[in-house]
Amino acid sequence: MLALTLTGSRELVRADRPNPPAPGPGEVQLRISAVALNHIDVWSWRGMAFAKRQLPMVIGAEGAGTVTAIGEGVSDIAVGDVAAVYGAQTCGICPACRAGRENLCENPGGVRGFHIDGLLQDYVNLPARQAIRAPKGVSVRDAACAPITYGTVEHMLFDNARLESGQTILVHAGGSGIGTAAIQLAKAVGATVITTVGSDDKAAKAKALGADHVINYRENRFEGVVRKLTGKRGVDVVFEHVGPDTFAGSLFSLKRGGVLVTCGSTTGVSTEINLYQVFQQQLRIIGSFGCSRRNVAESLVKMGKNIARPVIDTEIRVEDIDRALERMESRNVFGKIIVTL
Repeated sequence: MLALTLTGSRELVRADRPNPPAPGPGEVQLRISAVALNHIDVWSWRGMAFAKRQLPMVIGAEGAGTVTAIGEGVSDIAVGDVAAVYGAQTCGICPACRAGRENLCENPGGVRGFHIDGLLQDYVNLPARQAIRAPKGVSVRDAACAPITYGTVEHMLFDNARLESGQTILVHAGGSGIGTAAIQLAKAVGATVITTVGSDDKAAKAKALGADHVINYRENRFEGVVRKLTGKRGVDVVFEHVGPDTFAGSLFSLKRGGVLVTCGSTTGVSTEINLYQVFQQQLRIIGSFGCSRRNVAESLVKMGKNIARPVIDTEIRVEDIDRALERMESRNVFGKIIVTL
């Protein structure tokens, strides 16, 4: 079978690997059809030093496919079902896993495509609990965006920030994969959405997606515009995933008692925080990593009900992935890039 392997920093090689064996007890086998690219794929491709892994390694952290075989004891998913892959190797038995909080697993085995073999291969065997069945009518392409893109946003907005109808949220990088998901999911619960983008073209697309106010951060200081739009009150929630370039402005954009929830830091790993501001304004800063299987399932249900659908920038073949990763690195995308197998 085809597998796309990382052999060194920015070195991707198409490899022929043996097909996996029949799935064992409690396992399913998927024919992978779509892989959604994320910044974690860019980091993996760059060869980020903190990733403990052994090369060559199959890349691809987020994807979906069709069930081709099931092992003994599997009853809640069937051959022919479309399923999204929960890409974190969780133990399934620790207190966090048993409580449905798999992203706090006490015995994690790594993330697919970053620490261990990922999904850019024709077939994969995995524990049945990590194959999240999609409702009828949800395509493999859309389901591929549920495990990281939509699951992460579900966890950030609703488990952590507790976003509600009538609140106002600032979504950074509204043209990114998770940015486009956050705009849709926040609007779906009745929130007012302010978002930042880096070009007028992206501004028009974000507006069409449902954002109430769009700020071109290359032309205006976003925090000043946010304070003006909210009558100097500030927003209830900031959806942060950019890092040092935006963090101080994000805190300044919050109302008293507001919540900043962050899942990423694409512009660096450290920043300064005004502690007086944090405690005097009673701000809450919440770190959010990944999601639970429940978040993935909820995302798929919302796709099935047409509450939110992935925004697709382009669909590409495997041979075009280097150029796609370069586009992501330069932020020259709006929505998701999907690799089809």
